[in-house]
Amino acid sequence: MSRSVKFTFGIAILVGLSALHLFAGTTTLAFSDFFESLFHYDQSSTNHIIARDLRIPRLIITIIAGAGLSIAGLLMQTIFKNPLAEPNILGVSTGSSLFVALTTLSGISLFQNDLGIIGSALLGAFIFGGIILIFTRYMKYQGSLLLIGIMLGSFSASIINVIQTYSDANQLKSFTIWSMGSMQQVTFTQLPFIIVVFCLGFILSFFLARPLNAMILGDTNASMLGINIKNTRLVSIIITAIFAGLITAYCGPIAFIGMAVPNLVKMIFKTNDHLTLILGNTIIGALFLLTCDIIVQLIAVHFIVPINAITSLIGVPFIIFIIIKRWS
Repeated sequence: MSRSVKFTFGIAILVGLSALHLFAGTTTLAFSDFFESLFHYDQSSTNHIIARDLRIPRLIITIIAGAGLSIAGLLMQTIFKNPLAEPNILGVSTGSSLFVALTTLSGISLFQNDLGIIGSALLGAFIFGGIILIFTRYMKYQGSLLLIGIMLGSFSASIINVIQTYSDANQLKSFTIWSMGSMQQVTFTQLPFIIVVFCLGFILSFFLARPLNAMILGDTNASMLGINIKNTRLVSIIITAIFAGLITAYCGPIAFIGMAVPNLVKMIFKTNDHLTLILGNTIIGALFLLTCDIIVQLIAVHFIVPINAITSLIGVPFIIFIIIKRWS
């Protein structure tokens, strides 16, 4: 099967899953409800409220989160030459979580708004991404960066635990719910900002396709081809921080997508061309998270399950398979 056929097939499935996702809730809606809610919104209509303020934002953020985390994972795996690298493991998402905890649990009114939370999430992602980037200059074995990322995660978790000890009940409840991960915290008015920031990271990632292709040959060979290794890593960290900060702020920490999907895409497309891989991760990442969130919505009829539980149940066996296949 050619790549163009695979892309066409993937896009067709994405369209179908997106439609299924819109209609997967407990309340039955018609297609006209979505159309009318966008162009003739009626605040007194329950169906319009559900369609525009709940389901449409949930669909869009799910697609963006799946695509963004997958692209970020691909960038991390390439620049650190490790198939198990991803924003969460390397501490980038952990940094976002820590700074969101500092702002959410601080009680300072200045930070208790959307701008404060997204700003703190992006700041945390950039700082921890910068720390990882600094360590790359001193580590001879890139695999050691995973251990450093895990240590940063443990360090951040310890600080969060201390902060939680001195937080009041309402702040603690809010942060706990956020930390479970959810695709239903985004409002319709927040979508323009989210889409613009995502598109910025998405477009920037395409400029890295050629340098990343060269880095697969090794840093020395890439340098001989005229690739600036330091700049490529820096821009990759910046893009990862944009995606991780944005998604963590609005959805909470979401596990395993950034690790599992890039490996799955490489198996499907059988190529190291990053132009193909970026597009593939965009589609497959969105499909993966859409599937997980549809499962969450179907189960919600009986009981509430956080999105992280589903991504872990699907992602962990696949990662174990990758580890066994690569190092056995």
